Amino acid sequence: MHPPLTLHRHPMCAEIIELFQKCHNDHPYGKFFGECTDLKIKLDRCFRQEKAVKRKANFEESKKLKERLQAYRKETATETENIM
Repeated sequence: MHPPLTLHRHPMCAEIIELFQKCHNDHPYGKFFGECTDLKIKLDRCFRQEKAVKRKANFEESKKLKERLQAYRKETATETENIM
């Protein structure tokens, strides 16, 4: 099962999505008997690669956020110690 095949949500896989949809339109009965299986496999691989890229970007962003949060906590801790 794949996610919804919207081109704006999957720019990396747009070309394969279009080919896959064209295959389904060109072969309305053949799609049930493996006519578009090769494209489906390519599409699944593309989605996996796209997810890996997004996961890596999200991880980097969370690392930056965590560092900023730790710096903020350290700064506020030293300020409260100076006040007391």
